[in-house]
This record gives sequence, structure tokens and C-alpha cells, in this order.
Amino acid sequence: MFPSRYRPSTLILWIVLALPSLGMIGPLFGDDPRAFHRLLHPTGEFAARFMIIGMMASGLMLLFRRAGWTRWLLHHRRDIEVAAFAYAALHTVIYVIDRGTLDRVLEALPRPDIWTGWAAMLIFLPLAATSNTLSQRWLRSGWKSLQRLAWPAAVLVLIHWAALHDWGGWPPAAVHFGPLLALWAYRLWYWYLRPRRPAVA
Repeated sequence: MFPSRYRPSTLILWIVLALPSLGMIGPLFGDDPRAFHRLLHPTGEFAARFMIIGMMASGLMLLFRRAGWTRWLLHHRRDIEVAAFAYAALHTVIYVIDRGTLDRVLEALPRPDIWTGWAAMLIFLPLAATSNTLSQRWLRSGWKSLQRLAWPAAVLVLIHWAALHDWGGWPPAAVHFGPLLALWAYRLWYWYLRPRRPAVA
């Protein structure tokens, strides 16, 4: 019998999350610099996609409260977000190696498509480091406050993606982030703006 965190569904989920990386192994360890450079896009895109899926879990649970799949998604949200960070970390490493030198990395830093990516990564570091039960118990109520930093990080990722190629990346960024923004708007309406039924005396 598997422990709760290592049930068959969790292991299958991690296999699915790792599948995109299989096609990256050859270019990652090969000697073709162009193929290596082309890894920037898939690593960044899968990092954003998994981040979006993980962040959609709460909103989907609110929208489809009776659906079992939303409870499953909420239960496995941490796994999905850890996978998102792994792809984001790989994306960052590939970017640094592809730039070649520290001077070239710093030279590109003022660009909006670059500094937003670095800023998002700096936020993701403490989120990933505390994405475990021990940190949750240690930080107590502060853990949720820390995890809310995922929202400004998501905004930075959105700008990072949209600003690529002189803001030519905004169509795919809008398509990917659209569902998350719609769920965020629904949650805002549900908790703060929807009409409330008067309490029965």
C-alpha cells in the first residue's frame, strides 16, 4: 500500500509531468547549440502551463464543487506546481548557458521580457523551498501569506511571455493565461460581489 503522497495516481501524475522533458534530453546533452537554444521555449512554456494549472485548482473547485476531478486536482496541486518550478529552473539554466557570459546576461537584464522572468524566478524560489508539509507546519498562518506571492509571480510570467519578440508573444500568453484570469475574476465575484441571500431570522 502506498503512502498518501505516493499513491499510484501520484506516481502516474509525475510520469505525465515528466513526459515533456523526454524530448529535451537529446538537445540538452548534445553538441548542437541551435537545438540547445530552442529548448528555451518549451521549458518556459511548460513551466507556465503547469503553474497555470496548479493555480486554477482552487477556482475550479469553487466552480465545480461536486466534481471529483476538481478535488483530485486540488489535492495534487503541490505536485503540479513543483513540476512547474522544475521546468522554470531548467529554463533559467538553459538561458544562462545559452547567453554564454555574465556580461551578456547583465546586458539583457533591463529588457522587460528578461527582468520580469528573473523577478518571477526570485519569487518562485522561496515558494518552491517551502512547498512541503514541514514548512507548512513551521510557518503556520504565514505559509498561506507566502504562497499568495504566486499571484504577482504569475503576473510577471505573463508579462515575460507577452513581451518576447517585441511584444509578439502576447497572443499565446493571452490564450494560456485567459482561463486563469477568468477564474480569478469569478472568485472575486463569488467572494466579494455576488448578491447575498438575507439571513433567515
